[in-house]
Amino acid sequence: MRISSLTSVIAITLSLAAGLTAPSAHAQAYPTKPITLIVPYAAGGSVDAVARLVSDRLGAKLGTNIVVENVSGAGGVVGTARAARAAPDGYTLLFSVESTIVIAKLVSPSIVQYDAMKDFVPISMVGSSPLVLLGRKDFPANNIAELMKLLKENPGKYNYATSGVGTSLHVAGEMINAEGKVQMVHVPYKTGAQIPTDLMGNQIDLAVLPLVMAMANVRAGNIKAFGITEPQRFPLTPDVPSLAEHPDLKNVSVTVWYGLFAPAKTDPAIVEKLYTALAEVVKEPGIVEKLKASNLIPVGNSPKEFADLLKAENEKFSALVKAANIKAE
Repeated sequence: MRISSLTSVIAITLSLAAGLTAPSAHAQAYPTKPITLIVPYAAGGSVDAVARLVSDRLGAKLGTNIVVENVSGAGGVVGTARAARAAPDGYTLLFSVESTIVIAKLVSPSIVQYDAMKDFVPISMVGSSPLVLLGRKDFPANNIAELMKLLKENPGKYNYATSGVGTSLHVAGEMINAEGKVQMVHVPYKTGAQIPTDLMGNQIDLAVLPLVMAMANVRAGNIKAFGITEPQRFPLTPDVPSLAEHPDLKNVSVTVWYGLFAPAKTDPAIVEKLYTALAEVVKEPGIVEKLKASNLIPVGNSPKEFADLLKAENEKFSALVKAANIKAE
């Protein structure tokens, strides 16, 4: 009986040990086939361009092909939902941005059926950049101090354009309204591409846009840049002030970022392998140069660092969306 019992205990122990080591063995072999990278936006856009830039090198690091699949619709919600439902085996990943991951659920709770804070594991942020508050060339203010004075003296007179209701651009505009106690009127566009043209054509007064969509015209003197939406000046545009340099806007902080995610419950060892490879990719001189050309600062933070940032952003934007009553449904 003793020998039999001991044999059983040993058998059970070995069985449990095998079960515990199986995921690690799987992760060590990973990847053994091509990886699908879902981009929840149309081909040719900025998110798609950055995804393809890093995916080629990431695939080379991992020794496999990464196939980009554009699943656009509902401002990124359709593709993100598909990625959330994918098997957590490391062979379907998501490349996305702050609007879809953090803001969408807050402004469209009945439409967005995923919870990015629970349904995804953050792997690493590829790059980040601030937004910029712009004005038409003949706008009657030349700096942020003059702009704030003008807006306070004329509540509701001036409008600002963004790429749509509930986007990070819209949230940034409403943060400026809330912090500065001013009343710019929001004009949502279906796409941001038309906004610089309308600014130059005096069709709108102000706009909030990503730097990459604005700086060429700012440099050419076609439009004005009042300030960026991060607390410090951006290293790639040091001549453009931070909005936070104005005392009424010291708490304005909105960052655009691009990051890689896996479905929840993906083996942590696979997540670590993906992070390690991606962190190396974003340090490569050629990738750094191309990211900076798109006004993005390479990041490559760890999964924990990325998760902590997402939690902080979710809390910050949740309070703002509620206070400003921002709804996209």
